[in-house]
Amino acid sequence: MEKKVFGYPEFNKNGEKVLTTYDNEYSEMLMDIRVYNMLPDQELVFEKEGEETAILLLRGEIECQTAMSKYHGKRRDVFTEGPYCLHVCTGVKVTVKAKVASQILVQSTKNKKNFTEKFYVPEDAPWKYSALGKYGNVAKRQVNTIFDLDIAPYSNMVLGEVLNDKGNWSGYLPHQHPQPEVYYFMFDRPEGFGASFVGDDVYKSVDGSFSAIPGGALHPQAVAPGFQMYTCWMIRHLPGQPWHQTDRNEDERYLWLNDVEE
Repeated sequence: MEKKVFGYPEFNKNGEKVLTTYDNEYSEMLMDIRVYNMLPDQELVFEKEGEETAILLLRGEIECQTAMSKYHGKRRDVFTEGPYCLHVCTGVKVTVKAKVASQILVQSTKNKKNFTEKFYVPEDAPWKYSALGKYGNVAKRQVNTIFDLDIAPYSNMVLGEVLNDKGNWSGYLPHQHPQPEVYYFMFDRPEGFGASFVGDDVYKSVDGSFSAIPGGALHPQAVAPGFQMYTCWMIRHLPGQPWHQTDRNEDERYLWLNDVEE
Protein backbone atom coordinates (compact mmCIF):
# COMPACT_ATOMS: atom_id res chain seq x y z
CA MET A 1 0.00 0.00 0.00
CA GLU A 2 1.34 3.39 -1.03
CA LYS A 3 2.18 5.61 1.93
CA LYS A 4 0.68 9.10 1.95
CA VAL A 5 1.38 12.27 3.94
CA PHE A 6 -1.75 14.34 3.28
CA GLY A 7 -5.45 13.59 3.06
CA TYR A 8 -8.84 15.09 2.18
CA PRO A 9 -11.25 12.62 3.82
CA GLU A 10 -15.04 12.96 3.74
CA PHE A 11 -17.68 12.02 6.29
CA ASN A 12 -19.48 8.80 5.43
CA LYS A 13 -23.24 8.29 5.73
CA ASN A 14 -22.81 7.46 9.42
CA GLY A 15 -21.08 10.76 10.15
CA GLU A 16 -17.61 9.24 10.52
CA LYS A 17 -14.46 10.64 8.91
CA VAL A 18 -11.42 8.34 9.02
CA LEU A 19 -8.01 9.99 9.09
CA THR A 20 -5.33 7.52 10.15
CA THR A 21 -5.53 3.85 11.14
CA TYR A 22 -2.98 1.18 11.98
CA ASP A 23 -3.22 -0.31 8.49
CA ASN A 24 -4.28 2.39 6.01
CA GLU A 25 -2.06 4.64 3.88
CA TYR A 26 -1.14 6.61 7.02
CA SER A 27 -0.16 3.65 9.22
CA GLU A 28 3.23 5.22 9.97
CA MET A 29 1.41 7.61 12.33
CA LEU A 30 0.85 4.66 14.72
CA MET A 31 -2.50 6.17 15.75
CA ASP A 32 -6.17 5.69 14.96
CA ILE A 33 -7.73 9.13 14.45
CA ARG A 34 -11.32 9.80 13.42
CA VAL A 35 -13.77 12.71 13.45
CA TYR A 36 -17.50 12.26 14.08
CA ASN A 37 -20.48 14.47 13.28
CA MET A 38 -23.16 13.73 15.87
CA LEU A 39 -26.87 14.51 15.65
CA PRO A 40 -28.83 15.79 18.66
CA ASP A 41 -29.42 12.94 21.17
CA GLN A 42 -27.15 10.59 19.21
CA GLU A 43 -24.92 8.29 21.26
CA LEU A 44 -21.55 6.77 20.36
CA VAL A 45 -19.82 4.11 22.45
CA PHE A 46 -16.04 3.69 22.59
CA GLU A 47 -14.39 0.75 24.37
CA LYS A 48 -10.96 -0.23 23.12
CA GLU A 49 -8.86 -3.05 24.54
CA GLY A 50 -5.13 -2.43 24.44
CA GLU A 51 -5.57 1.21 23.42
CA GLU A 52 -5.80 4.56 25.17
CA THR A 53 -8.32 7.03 23.79
CA ALA A 54 -8.80 10.81 23.85
CA ILE A 55 -12.19 12.28 22.92
CA LEU A 56 -11.91 15.98 22.03
CA LEU A 57 -14.95 18.22 21.57
CA LEU A 58 -14.58 20.42 18.48
CA ARG A 59 -18.01 22.02 18.63
CA GLY A 60 -21.40 21.48 20.21
CA GLU A 61 -22.37 20.04 23.57
CA ILE A 62 -21.78 16.50 24.80
CA GLU A 63 -21.97 14.29 27.88
CA CYS A 64 -19.37 11.55 28.36
CA GLN A 65 -20.37 8.70 30.67
CA THR A 66 -17.95 6.15 32.15
CA ALA A 67 -18.28 3.71 35.03
CA MET A 68 -16.52 6.30 37.19
CA SER A 69 -18.30 9.55 36.34
CA LYS A 70 -20.24 11.73 33.91
CA TYR A 71 -18.57 14.69 32.20
CA HIS A 72 -20.07 17.65 30.37
CA GLY A 73 -18.51 19.83 27.68
CA LYS A 74 -19.92 22.73 25.68
CA ARG A 75 -17.93 24.55 22.98
CA ARG A 76 -19.23 27.04 20.46
CA ASP A 77 -16.30 26.37 18.13
CA VAL A 78 -12.53 25.92 18.18
CA PHE A 79 -11.88 29.56 17.30
CA THR A 80 -13.57 31.22 20.27
CA GLU A 81 -13.50 28.70 23.15
CA GLY A 82 -11.02 26.28 24.70
CA PRO A 83 -10.99 22.47 24.68
CA TYR A 84 -12.90 19.80 26.56
CA CYS A 85 -11.29 16.38 26.32
CA LEU A 86 -11.75 13.02 28.05
CA HIS A 87 -8.66 10.78 28.18
CA VAL A 88 -9.10 7.12 29.19
CA CYS A 89 -6.98 4.00 29.33
CA THR A 90 -7.45 0.57 27.80
CA GLY A 91 -10.76 -1.17 28.35
CA VAL A 92 -12.70 1.84 29.63
CA LYS A 93 -16.17 2.12 28.14
CA VAL A 94 -17.18 5.67 27.23
CA THR A 95 -20.66 6.63 26.05
CA VAL A 96 -20.77 9.99 24.31
CA LYS A 97 -24.18 11.65 23.95
CA ALA A 98 -24.69 14.77 21.88
CA LYS A 99 -27.03 17.30 23.47
CA VAL A 100 -27.08 19.32 20.23
CA ALA A 101 -25.47 18.80 16.82
CA SER A 102 -21.81 18.26 17.73
CA GLN A 103 -18.44 17.25 16.36
CA ILE A 104 -15.76 15.25 18.16
CA LEU A 105 -12.26 14.07 17.31
CA VAL A 106 -11.19 10.67 18.68
CA GLN A 107 -7.47 9.86 18.94
CA SER A 108 -6.28 6.40 20.00
CA THR A 109 -3.03 4.45 20.12
CA LYS A 110 -1.74 1.17 21.48
CA ASN A 111 -1.15 1.33 25.24
CA LYS A 112 -1.75 -1.45 27.79
CA LYS A 113 -1.07 0.76 30.83
CA ASN A 114 -3.86 1.43 33.30
CA PHE A 115 -4.33 5.02 34.44
CA THR A 116 -7.06 7.13 35.98
CA GLU A 117 -9.32 8.82 33.47
CA LYS A 118 -8.96 12.58 33.16
CA PHE A 119 -11.39 15.18 31.82
CA TYR A 120 -9.57 18.28 30.63
CA VAL A 121 -11.37 21.64 30.56
CA PRO A 122 -10.31 24.99 29.04
CA GLU A 123 -8.64 26.11 32.28
CA ASP A 124 -6.32 23.09 32.04
CA ALA A 125 -5.12 24.05 28.56
CA PRO A 126 -4.97 27.85 28.28
CA TRP A 127 -4.10 29.49 24.98
CA LYS A 128 -0.65 31.09 24.94
CA TYR A 129 1.00 33.10 22.19
CA SER A 130 4.19 31.67 20.73
CA ALA A 131 6.81 33.43 18.55
CA LEU A 132 5.26 36.78 19.41
CA GLY A 133 7.35 39.60 17.91
CA LYS A 134 9.71 37.26 16.02
CA TYR A 135 10.24 36.86 12.26
CA GLY A 136 8.46 40.09 11.43
CA ASN A 137 5.64 39.08 13.78
CA VAL A 138 4.06 36.89 11.10
CA ALA A 139 4.79 33.54 12.80
CA LYS A 140 2.89 34.24 16.02
CA ARG A 141 0.17 31.76 16.92
CA GLN A 142 -1.82 30.72 19.94
CA VAL A 143 -1.03 27.26 21.27
CA ASN A 144 -2.50 25.03 23.96
CA THR A 145 -1.30 21.65 25.17
CA ILE A 146 -4.05 19.39 26.46
CA PHE A 147 -1.63 16.66 27.52
CA ASP A 148 1.97 15.71 26.81
CA LEU A 149 4.79 13.81 28.53
CA ASP A 150 4.93 16.22 31.47
CA ILE A 151 1.16 16.28 32.01
CA ALA A 152 0.43 12.60 31.29
CA PRO A 153 3.66 10.56 31.50
CA TYR A 154 1.63 7.33 31.28
CA SER A 155 0.36 8.21 27.82
CA ASN A 156 1.84 7.24 24.47
CA MET A 157 0.28 10.30 22.81
CA VAL A 158 0.42 14.10 22.81
CA LEU A 159 -2.61 16.27 22.06
CA GLY A 160 -2.86 20.03 21.60
CA GLU A 161 -4.30 22.83 19.48
CA VAL A 162 -2.99 25.82 17.49
CA LEU A 163 -4.77 28.96 16.27
CA ASN A 164 -3.02 30.79 13.45
CA ASP A 165 -3.59 34.50 13.12
CA LYS A 166 -4.75 35.48 9.64
CA GLY A 167 -1.96 35.27 7.07
CA ASN A 168 0.54 33.91 9.61
CA TRP A 169 2.85 30.93 9.84
CA SER A 170 3.13 28.28 12.53
CA GLY A 171 5.67 25.57 13.23
CA TYR A 172 8.25 28.16 12.23
CA LEU A 173 11.22 27.97 12.04
CA PRO A 174 10.96 24.81 9.92
CA HIS A 175 11.51 21.99 12.40
CA GLN A 176 11.39 18.23 12.71
CA HIS A 177 11.44 15.48 15.32
CA PRO A 178 11.73 11.68 15.14
CA GLN A 179 8.14 11.07 16.27
CA PRO A 180 5.25 11.02 13.77
CA GLU A 181 2.69 13.83 14.00
CA VAL A 182 -0.77 14.48 12.59
CA TYR A 183 -2.27 17.92 11.95
CA TYR A 184 -6.05 18.23 11.50
CA PHE A 185 -7.09 21.54 9.95
CA MET A 186 -10.22 23.65 10.33
CA PHE A 187 -10.91 27.17 9.03
CA ASP A 188 -13.21 29.93 10.25
CA ARG A 189 -14.73 30.21 6.76
CA PRO A 190 -15.49 27.32 4.38
CA GLU A 191 -13.37 28.82 1.59
CA GLY A 192 -10.37 29.26 3.89
CA PHE A 193 -7.08 27.66 2.92
CA GLY A 194 -3.44 27.42 3.83
CA ALA A 195 -0.22 25.64 2.93
CA SER A 196 1.14 22.58 4.70
CA PHE A 197 4.77 21.65 4.16
CA VAL A 198 5.94 18.06 4.64
CA GLY A 199 9.61 17.81 3.85
CA ASP A 200 10.12 19.29 0.38
CA ASP A 201 6.47 18.91 -0.62
CA VAL A 202 3.64 21.38 -0.09
CA TYR A 203 -0.11 20.69 0.08
CA LYS A 204 -3.17 22.93 0.12
CA SER A 205 -4.77 22.66 3.54
CA VAL A 206 -8.53 23.18 3.58
CA ASP A 207 -11.27 22.72 6.14
CA GLY A 208 -11.29 19.09 7.28
CA SER A 209 -7.99 18.08 5.67
CA PHE A 210 -5.03 16.61 7.53
CA SER A 211 -1.29 16.23 7.32
CA ALA A 212 0.42 12.96 8.33
CA ILE A 213 4.02 13.93 9.04
CA PRO A 214 6.58 11.12 9.14
CA GLY A 215 9.30 11.30 11.74
CA GLY A 216 12.20 13.44 10.58
CA ALA A 217 10.25 15.53 8.05
CA LEU A 218 10.29 19.32 8.29
CA HIS A 219 6.75 20.67 8.74
CA PRO A 220 6.00 24.40 8.92
CA GLN A 221 2.46 25.64 8.09
CA ALA A 222 0.92 28.85 6.79
CA VAL A 223 -2.59 30.27 6.43
CA ALA A 224 -3.80 32.69 3.75
CA PRO A 225 -4.63 36.30 4.68
CA GLY A 226 -8.25 36.78 5.68
CA PHE A 227 -8.68 33.41 7.37
CA GLN A 228 -8.01 31.93 10.78
CA MET A 229 -6.71 28.37 10.82
CA TYR A 230 -7.14 25.85 13.61
CA THR A 231 -4.82 22.86 13.89
CA CYS A 232 -5.28 19.92 16.20
CA TRP A 233 -1.78 18.50 16.63
CA MET A 234 -1.26 14.90 17.69
CA ILE A 235 2.10 13.23 18.27
CA ARG A 236 2.86 9.54 18.92
CA HIS A 237 5.70 8.88 21.34
CA LEU A 238 8.17 6.25 20.13
CA PRO A 239 9.30 3.38 22.40
CA GLY A 240 12.20 4.70 24.47
CA GLN A 241 12.01 8.03 22.60
CA PRO A 242 9.12 10.16 23.85
CA TRP A 243 8.50 13.63 22.45
CA HIS A 244 9.41 16.60 24.65
CA GLN A 245 8.29 20.22 24.21
CA THR A 246 11.93 21.16 23.58
CA ASP A 247 12.38 18.59 20.76
CA ARG A 248 12.04 21.05 17.88
CA ASN A 249 15.31 20.40 16.01
CA GLU A 250 15.02 23.52 13.86
CA ASP A 251 16.55 23.47 10.38
CA GLU A 252 20.04 24.94 10.78
CA ARG A 253 19.74 26.78 7.46
CA TYR A 254 17.24 29.16 9.09
CA LEU A 255 18.73 29.57 12.56
CA TRP A 256 20.16 32.96 11.58
CA LEU A 257 16.61 34.33 11.74
CA ASN A 258 16.69 33.96 15.51
CA ASP A 259 19.31 36.68 15.65
CA VAL A 260 17.54 39.18 13.42
CA GLU A 261 16.33 42.24 15.30
CA GLU A 262 12.98 43.50 14.04
